[in-house]
Amino acid sequence: MLRLLQIRRSRLASLTKTLIRPTQNLSPTTPSLLRALCTTTSSPPPSSEAELRKYVGYAALLIGCAAATYYSFPFPTDAKHKKAQLFRYAPLPEDLHTVSNWSGTHEVQTRTFLQPETEEELEALVKQAHEERRKIRPVGSGLSPNGIGLHRAGMVNLALMDKVIEVDKEKKRVRVQAGVRVSQLVDGIKEHGLTLQNFASIREQQIGGIIQVGAHGTGASLPPMDEQIVSMKLVTPAKGTIEISKENDPELFYLARCGLGGLGVVSEVTIQCVDRHELVEHTFVSNLKEIRKNHKKWLAENKHIKYLYIPYTDMVVVVKCNPLSKWKGAPKFKPKYDKEEALLEVRDLYRESLKKYRVEENNESDATDINELSFTELRDKLLALDPLNKDHVIKVNQAEAEYWRKSEGFRVGWSDEILGFDCGGQQWVSETCFPAGTLEKPSMRDLDYIEELKQLIEKEGIPAPAPIEQRWTARSRSLMSPASSSAENDIFSWVGIIMYLPTMDARQRKEITDEYFHYRHLTQTRLWGEYSAYEHWAKIEVPKDKDELAALQARLRKRFPVDLYNKARSELDPNRILSNNTIEKLFPLMENV
Repeated sequence: MLRLLQIRRSRLASLTKTLIRPTQNLSPTTPSLLRALCTTTSSPPPSSEAELRKYVGYAALLIGCAAATYYSFPFPTDAKHKKAQLFRYAPLPEDLHTVSNWSGTHEVQTRTFLQPETEEELEALVKQAHEERRKIRPVGSGLSPNGIGLHRAGMVNLALMDKVIEVDKEKKRVRVQAGVRVSQLVDGIKEHGLTLQNFASIREQQIGGIIQVGAHGTGASLPPMDEQIVSMKLVTPAKGTIEISKENDPELFYLARCGLGGLGVVSEVTIQCVDRHELVEHTFVSNLKEIRKNHKKWLAENKHIKYLYIPYTDMVVVVKCNPLSKWKGAPKFKPKYDKEEALLEVRDLYRESLKKYRVEENNESDATDINELSFTELRDKLLALDPLNKDHVIKVNQAEAEYWRKSEGFRVGWSDEILGFDCGGQQWVSETCFPAGTLEKPSMRDLDYIEELKQLIEKEGIPAPAPIEQRWTARSRSLMSPASSSAENDIFSWVGIIMYLPTMDARQRKEITDEYFHYRHLTQTRLWGEYSAYEHWAKIEVPKDKDELAALQARLRKRFPVDLYNKARSELDPNRILSNNTIEKLFPLMENV
């Protein structure tokens, strides 16, 4: 090293002498050139200083990151004295709640998850949150596929306010706290000989939540669930607790009855019930050609009816439900196949698929498991093997069609038992509602919609599983209901498309999710505008693209009284403590646009 330094110095000295020696031949510009060369060849600042500055910068950056990590991690107040450990994850605090919807498609973590036990507690919580401008979004049972009730800043849940307060057998009305689940309510009033007029597919929703999002059952002469509410209590941030009905402040009543949780926390409702009754359920298979011939008659004659379409097949499963006749009694029918025979094709396909996909299994235990699985559980397992392979999904659909063909028959039971439907496991769901004429004169547009949807699926090669479910309701007078109408005889069709999430593998769930949104986008662009279809509030997803969001906002304004809704929000919840991102994006206040 010393030898190299000496060589460099000797060469530099030689170069300097050469440049300076012949002074007699220098031009007038030489002095300036010489100064430039001397400046250029002057020795740089010591390398130790540059190194020092570099390491001082690194140290400052490291200290800054450590401080930011320490003060931003969610430690509880009593743990602020604990030292953060560099390059390690700080432990989550005990008071951090993870809340997700049933399908696991939406999830938030929050420190604020309030569960009051009385109306007085609820009123105090809402008042305090309003004064502190702190979010407490109302959330029910978390069944909504889009997680409409979730908010990481804070939530209030009425699960502990679940009492049946009063039963009026003469008027067939019950007064309940809004946190009561449908199943609890039905069990609580059956001893009084009463039940609900209609039901959604499952029974675990809280009453306050099921009416706020416009949930529904099926039956062209029966309205959505919110129409069964005759009065309600609303705990509002700005005006306290108010009682509203069609007699007392009807404008607010019809607006808040399906208010998406944005106008107040529903604490209590009075429900118009009906006599408890048994139903005869008739399940049979048909096709679109036959349905077109009988559709008008079937809608008018059956109290409850739905169609289940199986993509890539011509089969349609028809399910009719009507009150059991006191005179005729239960129908006499002997099914051709028992439950085991109905499941035969599905089980065989599952065993074949296990071999095809080379899934390791213990034969003895799995044989027992397969025989104990329900149809929907078998379908989930089948789809999990290759959920986005169109050919595989078609085989699963064909096995499902065979299952329904062998399941034709009658079933008798109480209405709350019969009207339920096993929807299967976790899933993405998009459900639209659109006008279908009247009972006296159906438009038949509901069947046109299905034909176009099935053609779209086949043309685009979508791996669409079964079923595509189609139901009907009468209109609702609630202004924000997707089935809202001022015409008494209007009927609406509800069509749901799905993609199951039969696996917990994150990569596979993402791939299914991407394919689902592609599927949904195709139906949106090709069908919704043509048929004036609008999504169920519990299933609508907020677009991430700004242009798509602006188009959705404009579209909602054409269908719903958005200005009236926002005005009520500003009056009842001026600090928007009950709102969340979904509500703010769908219904932006004018000052935020």
